[in-house]
Amino acid sequence: MEHLEYQEGRTEIGHLGKVALIDRLTDGFERRNASTVKGVGDDAAVLGTGATKTLVTTQTLVEGIHFDMMYTPLKHLGYKALAIAISNLAAMNATPKQALVSIAASNRYSVEALEELYAGIRLCCNRYDVDLAGGETVTNRMGLVITVTAIGEAAEEKITYRSGAKLHDLICVSGDLGSAYCGLLILEREKVTYQANPNFQPDLDGFDYVLERYLKPEPRMDIVKLLGEKGVVPTSMIDVSGGLASEMLHLCKASKCGCEVYEERIPIDYQTTRVCSEMSKNMLPVSCALNGGEDYELLFTIRQSDYETVKEMSEVHIIGHITEEGSAAVMVTPQNTTIELRAQGFQGEE
Repeated sequence: MEHLEYQEGRTEIGHLGKVALIDRLTDGFERRNASTVKGVGDDAAVLGTGATKTLVTTQTLVEGIHFDMMYTPLKHLGYKALAIAISNLAAMNATPKQALVSIAASNRYSVEALEELYAGIRLCCNRYDVDLAGGETVTNRMGLVITVTAIGEAAEEKITYRSGAKLHDLICVSGDLGSAYCGLLILEREKVTYQANPNFQPDLDGFDYVLERYLKPEPRMDIVKLLGEKGVVPTSMIDVSGGLASEMLHLCKASKCGCEVYEERIPIDYQTTRVCSEMSKNMLPVSCALNGGEDYELLFTIRQSDYETVKEMSEVHIIGHITEEGSAAVMVTPQNTTIELRAQGFQGEE
């Protein structure tokens, strides 16, 4: 019967989108172990029975989908692969401890090339005090696939889920948004020009910041540390891998609430604005922030009682507040009109 049903109808993965696909594939799985505190549905799984929990998260990067070797240095790629896995742990208010790295590489990659990849992984391990604890290396007929499993820990009362936002909580975001996407736009522009004329020399002057934001992102463990030092435990949190709009919708869905985000408070770097103006007169920096993705900043909510503490943090911006269950997730423009937030297309990152 199941075989006949499959033959009669076919649902394309892109039609569902990543989150709906995960929900559909994992539906019906029951928790069988008391040590599984949190499974599918957040930035990391939470495991253990003691006061300190173990958090585990996995990220996979596929050549041609998540990275292009024409403009991605292997050392940067190795660093980024681990960094974005660590970012998932940061989004749970946890501290990274170990990593497992598995690669599937074609014979197009030499031993020296893979050593360069692992040099980047080592650099990230050293920076964030992470031990490389294992992994797997296999052959692949085409390209390169990297899978990183990051393992961290946190006291049970400090773990922050997507589902904890409450009415009137303040919405905060670290750093700035849209810059990684603009870095990608610059690289893609130069790639197209190079393909048309192999003698062309890429013009990347003045775009150092946005290029680094895309090629070598940093997990915001500094924000996790700062919040801890100030005694602030976010009520909910997620990292910004798929754009502000998508991540805000994740938080609202998990917390069963709505939100109001104020456009003029969304932090955007001047280089992001510059790239948008150079690319197109119709490209708005706020659109890059809402839909661009791969910034790996932290989007989180706090109690109003923590306002005075958080407002003094230069790298944290308060951009809105949580509204009641059943209300929409909206952005409020400077003209005081509201625009409903929407996730743009199939999200390769969660």
